[in-house]
Amino acid sequence: MGKVLRLGVLLLLVSCGGNYSAPRNLENACDILDERPKYHDAMVRAERRWGVPLHVQMATIYQESKFIGNARTPHRFALGIIPMGRQSSAYGYSQALDGTWDDYQDATGKRGARRNQMDDAADFMGWYMDQTEKKLGISKWDAENQYLAYHEGRTGYQRGSHLEKAWLLRVASEVGQRAKLYQSQLAVCGKL
Repeated sequence: MGKVLRLGVLLLLVSCGGNYSAPRNLENACDILDERPKYHDAMVRAERRWGVPLHVQMATIYQESKFIGNARTPHRFALGIIPMGRQSSAYGYSQALDGTWDDYQDATGKRGARRNQMDDAADFMGWYMDQTEKKLGISKWDAENQYLAYHEGRTGYQRGSHLEKAWLLRVASEVGQRAKLYQSQLAVCGKL
């Protein structure tokens, strides 16, 4: 009975868990999309709907979750040992916060959208960056500043909160460089 129960639990976990692991080669946009064609389909749909280029979406997702569908922020600990919950409610490919995800669901009517599904995460990212362009005037092609507004929130970006964070400015620059790299790779393999 013990072996049968363990096998049943294992099968249940496998069938419910889904594959949220990262693609093998995150340094090449073409390899990512060849390995996960559904990513390409989802991001192309988001690009058509919201106008956010594929390479900008990919660079942002790389930075936020490394393409891990069930990514979460680390736990916080009091006194180094007492668990105090997670650093934030960020979850999924896009690392959307609970409140921002709720806003997206309300605005788009996609009440069943899930942050650990690439289709929904790409659509969320497109929606968010579209709103950022409308409210702040940041081009959807400007991966670096879109990322800063994405990370800090539009209000934080307007207040200049990012200007006091050298580490974040460095990360945003890396997102911009990765977007350019992904764009050139996607042009070569014909996936733009």
